[in-house]
Amino acid sequence: RAGFEADQYDLMLHDRMTGTKKNLTKNYDRSVGEIVWDKSGKTIFFTAQNQGHSSIYKVSVPKGKIDEVVTYHHNTNIALSSDNKLLYFARQRADLPTELFVKPVKGKTETQLTSINAELLAEIEMNALENFWFKSFDGKKVQGFLLKPPSFNPTRKYPMILLIHGGPQGMWGDDYHYRWNYQMFAAPGYVVAMINVRGSKGYGQEFCDAVSKDWGGGPYKDIMKGLDYVLDEYDFIGKNKVAAAGASYGGFMINWIAGQTDRFKCLVSHDGIFDQRSFYYATEELWFPEWEFGEVPPFQNPELYEQHSPSNFVQNFKTPTLVIHGENDFRVPITQGLQMFTALQRKGVPSRLLYFPDEDHFVTKPQNAKLWWKTVHEWIAEWVHK
Repeated sequence: RAGFEADQYDLMLHDRMTGTKKNLTKNYDRSVGEIVWDKSGKTIFFTAQNQGHSSIYKVSVPKGKIDEVVTYHHNTNIALSSDNKLLYFARQRADLPTELFVKPVKGKTETQLTSINAELLAEIEMNALENFWFKSFDGKKVQGFLLKPPSFNPTRKYPMILLIHGGPQGMWGDDYHYRWNYQMFAAPGYVVAMINVRGSKGYGQEFCDAVSKDWGGGPYKDIMKGLDYVLDEYDFIGKNKVAAAGASYGGFMINWIAGQTDRFKCLVSHDGIFDQRSFYYATEELWFPEWEFGEVPPFQNPELYEQHSPSNFVQNFKTPTLVIHGENDFRVPITQGLQMFTALQRKGVPSRLLYFPDEDHFVTKPQNAKLWWKTVHEWIAEWVHK
C-alpha cells in the first residue's frame, strides 16, 4: 500500500521472457527481508521477522512451498556455499553479540564458526530471554520476553523495567541491541519485560495494522494486560516496584502512560511525541503521521490527532519522568521533548531533561551513550524503591 512503510513485503518472481509475475509468498503472512538464490535457481532463501525472532526460510520456485530452515534468535546476512549444501548466517541473541554460524541445508545441526567476543563475554554474566504469551483485553494472543538479572535468586523480590519499542511497527526480538541493550537494563538488578503489542511486526499483517489510527488504544491496553500477566505469573517481581521506558513510538507511549495511569514508579521518555498537531507540522516525515492518522493532515481530521495526543492529558501527570531528546532529531523534533518537560515542570511532577545537542533520533556517540546509561540508571534507581 503506497505511503505505508510497514506494509508486508512479498517475494515476487518476474519472468523476463513473458513479463508475468508470480507471488511466491502470497500464502505466508510474514514480511520478506533478505533474499538469496541457490545455485540451481530452484530455491530462494529469505529472512522474515517471526514472533520475536528473525527466522530463515526457503521457498521452492516451481511450487511455492515454504519451509522454515532456522527458527530462533536474530539471523541475518545469509549466504550459501558453492555446492548449495551449507547455509551461512550471522546470529545475535540477547546474550550473544553477532557471530557467524553454519548449518547443512538438509540438516539440523547449527555450528558457531566465530567467537570474536569470547574472552570478554567470559567475564560477564548474562541470561537468555524467556518467552511468554498472554490473552489481551479482546482475546488476542500477545507475546513478550522476560529477562532476569545477573546472579538471579528466585527467592528475592526484584524491581522491574518494562520496555516499550518504537515504530510503532517494530518488534522486540531475541537480539543483542547495540543501543537499547536488554542486559544493560537488567545489569543493576532489574527484571526486564518487553511486550510486542499490536502493531508489532512478526505476527501477521493484520496484527501489524492494528496500531494505525489507534495509537493510544489497543497497544496501551496490551501493555497494561501484559503488565498484569507478568506481575501475576512471576512472584519474584515486586508489584509496586515497576518502571517503564521507551523511545520514539515507545516515547510517545511513555508520554501517553503519564496521562493515563500512575501504576509506574517512574518513567523514561526518549524522543517521544507529546503533541500530535505540532509534531505533524514539524516532522520531516509528513507521510508517516498522515498514514497513521487516517491518510489526512490534522486540519482535515483534528479529532483523531487530538484523541491520541498526550498533551490533552497533562492534568493527570503524576509519575516522575526523565525526558531525553536530541537537537538533531528531525523525525520527532526537539520541541516535543521540551513541551513534555515543560508540562511536567508546570504540573510540579518530579522530572529531569537530558538534552543532547549533537544527537538525532538515536544516541550513537560512545561518550553520549555512556552518559545516557548513567542518567537512566540513576533515575530509575532514585524512584523505583520509593
